[in-house]
Amino acid sequence: MAQSTLPVIQALRDTAHRLATQAPYQWGHMGSCNCGHLAQTVTRLTKAEIHARAMQRYGDWERQLIDYCPTSGLPIDLTIDEMLALGFTRADLTHLEKISDPTIRAAIPFERRDALRHNQRDDVVLYLRTWADLLEQNLLASITLPNFSPTPTPSPALVGVAADV
Repeated sequence: MAQSTLPVIQALRDTAHRLATQAPYQWGHMGSCNCGHLAQTVTRLTKAEIHARAMQRYGDWERQLIDYCPTSGLPIDLTIDEMLALGFTRADLTHLEKISDPTIRAAIPFERRDALRHNQRDDVVLYLRTWADLLEQNLLASITLPNFSPTPTPSPALVGVAADV
């Protein structure tokens, strides 16, 4: 699963928010689908720019991720590079396109889980928010705070004794 970092969590939340507030969504469009929207968030490219990059090689996001080569120099591989550099994995992105990661789906309430459809905006938003929540929980669980117990203060009587010596 993606790294539990603030930038990854923020990218997921920003993508979910943009989708929830009616950004253009079209599952069959490489720049407006599930991965396309996350790519927009991460790279700051437009849906048209992402789509144009993807059309330089055959296939949907799953195929692009299988064929991904970090040294190819292809624009879609540069897009994928940015997503991987932020902390996502190729498996994460493949699962996102079909909203199929078992861990994320298991965290979705049962009554919604079985009815999830990969090409429905509201289901994608739920998946993204659930994923961000899981990563946030992992991040918080990994934080150990230092012991902030107060240092004992010397009694006033002892302070005076030390000064007389």
